[in-house]
Amino acid sequence: MPTKSTTEVFPTAPSELEPLLVTACEKLVNRVSTDGGCEWVRKKEEEEKKEDDDDDDGNVRLKKELGLMDGVGIVVGIIIGSGIFVSPKGVLQYSGSVGVALIVWAMSGAISMVGALCYAELGTMIPRSGGDYVYILEAFGEIPAFLFLWVSLVVTLPVSNTVVSLTFANYIIKPAFATCRVLPDVPVRLIAALVVCFLTWLNCTNVKWTKKVQGVFTMGKVCALILIIGAGIYHLASGHTELYQDPFQDSKTSITSLSAAFCQGLFSFGGWNCLNFVVEELRNPYRNLPLSILISMPIVTLVYFFVNVAYFAVLEPSEIFASDAVAISFASRALGVVMYAMPACVALSTFGTLNGLLFSCSRLFFVGAREGHLPQSLALISTKHYTPVPALVFQCVMTLLMLSSSDTTALINCVSFSISLFVLFSITSLLWLRYTQPNRKRPIKIWLWVVVLFFFVSLFLVIFPVIERPVELGLNLGVLVAGVPVYFIFVRAAPRSKRFNRFMGNITYVCQLLCLGLPEEKQE
Repeated sequence: MPTKSTTEVFPTAPSELEPLLVTACEKLVNRVSTDGGCEWVRKKEEEEKKEDDDDDDGNVRLKKELGLMDGVGIVVGIIIGSGIFVSPKGVLQYSGSVGVALIVWAMSGAISMVGALCYAELGTMIPRSGGDYVYILEAFGEIPAFLFLWVSLVVTLPVSNTVVSLTFANYIIKPAFATCRVLPDVPVRLIAALVVCFLTWLNCTNVKWTKKVQGVFTMGKVCALILIIGAGIYHLASGHTELYQDPFQDSKTSITSLSAAFCQGLFSFGGWNCLNFVVEELRNPYRNLPLSILISMPIVTLVYFFVNVAYFAVLEPSEIFASDAVAISFASRALGVVMYAMPACVALSTFGTLNGLLFSCSRLFFVGAREGHLPQSLALISTKHYTPVPALVFQCVMTLLMLSSSDTTALINCVSFSISLFVLFSITSLLWLRYTQPNRKRPIKIWLWVVVLFFFVSLFLVIFPVIERPVELGLNLGVLVAGVPVYFIFVRAAPRSKRFNRFMGNITYVCQLLCLGLPEEKQE
């Protein structure tokens, strides 16, 4: 079969900016595509174009309103949260030296890129919203998929949203309590609750405004980081290179220390798989999903790397260790009066991250309800705004319940193991589907050795916390095991009861009235 040219496979983007970003990435996509995938992509693009043309046909379903740059904005906006502003000291603490810390940051970005490409194969092979949930469902069946949904519902997503909202509240309120070493707990939690409710309302009423907010705040946080990079480069160019004279002094080379450093670095890159949760709302997913990843991940990796170069150029390791907010310590030394704007930059960064999380992760509950693993009321779509209002409101309520605790460190420790565990499940799904369905059409097919490499990285991130944090591991395993009786009682047994079905039908009816919602209509 003759090879299709790039222009035949991928139509030229309408924007003047996109072709410059896309050309190199398309070549890489074509290189990792096999089994006649390019021809299949072309046919699928024609189908997607027809579907986009029919998108306003009046059917009740989630609309395809996300383009390539929207996808890039979601990935970059979710990954770049508070971590790079607040806590790069974790990587330095466990690596011991500036040189090793920078290597860890660069390799963490490369590993995250590999994981994101594995998810690009899954997302184009199974082009359904829901991310890990639908991949585990496809490969291993209902019970493992429901357990992922259960842990996400009870722990992972509410805790992630809570951590980000609390970070926003802490930094937006900091100027009002500049003389206080400890911020008052009640105002912080109230502000966190308000921002969660506001962004939930925004996501319920208008997807276009949601993606505009995401784009604006993503640009804002990237500009703030570029300001830090510029100040660091200026500092180095002025001859202040003494902190780089012996960059590998006091390096820690033990497996335990390096593994802890990588855990810190990889946690800062968390969120690279969120675009897979909204594949059905992405125009041309066979093209835009991998390209969004191939554009956004190098951007985040380069920004993170050079921001740390700037930090280490201005601040001594002892100053970084003593700081709870590295970006603010950096600003006070290198940016003069601009330092007073840094708390606002951190707050706005987390605002954009929270917006992206609420948008993408609510689709998990929507898809879970559509598959019959959650109440059908969560699968309703507003006929006025074409958004999954009940799923968004449900996610908001779960997040507000988690705000009963404001200890972000304990919350992060609670959620990190669950995230690593189900990433491992999803990569195992990819390998299993490669084995059981070798002839399945895969528009993007990543080299097998790359998938195996990321499998072992994911396995390592699951095993290591067993030694480091046995208490948090026990709590997570307890929640996971508790999901088994929940599945058999409420998913398998309860629907056979007429009284239960009548009760759930009444709840669905009330939700329909409140949000003017209807179930999704399948396209002819």
